[in-house]
Amino acid sequence: MMASQSLSPVEAVGPGQRLLLKNVRIFDGLSDRLVNGHVLIDGATVAAVETSPLAEDAHTTVIDGQGRVLMPGMIDAHVHLVGMANTLVDLALGSQTQLAAATLARAKDTLLRGFTSVRDMGGDTAGIKKVIDGETVLGPRIYPSQAAISQTGGHGDFGFVYERPTALGGNESRAEQIGFMRVADGADRTLAAVREQLKLGASQIKLMVGGGAASLYDPLYTLQFTTPELQAAVAAASDYGTYVATHVYNVAGIRRAVAAGVKSIEHGHLADEATIALLAEREVWLSMQPFVEHDHTFASPDSVEKNREICAGTGQVYEWAKRHGVKVAWGTDLLFEPQNAARQSEMMVRLGEHFTTIEALKMVTSGNAELLRLAGDRDPYRAARLGEIRKGAWADLLLIDGDPTTDLALLGDPSRNIAVLIKDGVVVKNSLPSAVASPSPHA
Repeated sequence: MMASQSLSPVEAVGPGQRLLLKNVRIFDGLSDRLVNGHVLIDGATVAAVETSPLAEDAHTTVIDGQGRVLMPGMIDAHVHLVGMANTLVDLALGSQTQLAAATLARAKDTLLRGFTSVRDMGGDTAGIKKVIDGETVLGPRIYPSQAAISQTGGHGDFGFVYERPTALGGNESRAEQIGFMRVADGADRTLAAVREQLKLGASQIKLMVGGGAASLYDPLYTLQFTTPELQAAVAAASDYGTYVATHVYNVAGIRRAVAAGVKSIEHGHLADEATIALLAEREVWLSMQPFVEHDHTFASPDSVEKNREICAGTGQVYEWAKRHGVKVAWGTDLLFEPQNAARQSEMMVRLGEHFTTIEALKMVTSGNAELLRLAGDRDPYRAARLGEIRKGAWADLLLIDGDPTTDLALLGDPSRNIAVLIKDGVVVKNSLPSAVASPSPHA
């Protein structure tokens, strides 16, 4: 009989066996309405989605959804798994094994919140991805960027002011030593830094091209990386069949990045309407976060003020993006406060303050999946489609107690409201009574 423990995979669903979710209301990630039906999983992918009952046999394990809503697993398009799982003290003093172990442990928490895929935008996660791919219940699918690339004195330069920059013969900062950041100056070094991350397993490349709240040396108005440096990064990524995403808030930085061929603007909270319209015109993604001031805690008064300015732009930029038809992705960008990692769910629900419930659900499923596919030849999961429930798609699914298409807040309490969580065709969580989750009676 299928295990009913909430955190255990179902051993009954193994090679040569199939999983049937029957009597469910399906939000497929693409449509505006729920459809009553049945979904058959064969291996790691969806084999059939039908409105009529599907045949059950000895090789089929059956979960009776009893009218619950089935939706695709959610996608967080901007995470830092290493930064989410470790404090600044951990990053400064912890061993590589400690950092990796904490990241892997917390990755499971991310998965149990219903996020079956993430795009990691800075941190050494390629090895963790490999472990999870071999044991799917350990965490979400990961699209690694590896180290985020910064200029000297830029958003990703965590070296101390009294240390000589690496470009002038100094030693690597701690952030570089642990693969969290890479500092590079000049087109040649930027080119090498991009190629380094691709060599290490990056799916896409992350550059810091403007100031940020957490960094110490760079006001938000600063421009980072010259046009030749940006063009070198874009060319190197393109040669590998993938793209560059850039951290940037201000207008001038966004426009310089877009002109250089960058495909995704991360944040963008200080943009003006003309710049948002430019993103639509050039078909550049806006990967944004619905920030409010309490999402992050800062010791520096300068950082607190920068964070306040960033958060103040959230609502207006979302409005402009909707007005001009920009492709908008959603992410969290939580850092250095592991005790607040569950805010990931809260931030997803907060999308409902700016979008309809259906728009928000589409964004965190099929919409974010479309952004992930920009990785092209570097997409580690290109064998099937993410973020939708269609024949041939990856079998990453959530069975929800309640209807998230009318009440987004249900997903803010995943431990209570995600009844069944399936990733890669494997049942990671099942809190249903065993009477509605069992091998087929024909077995």
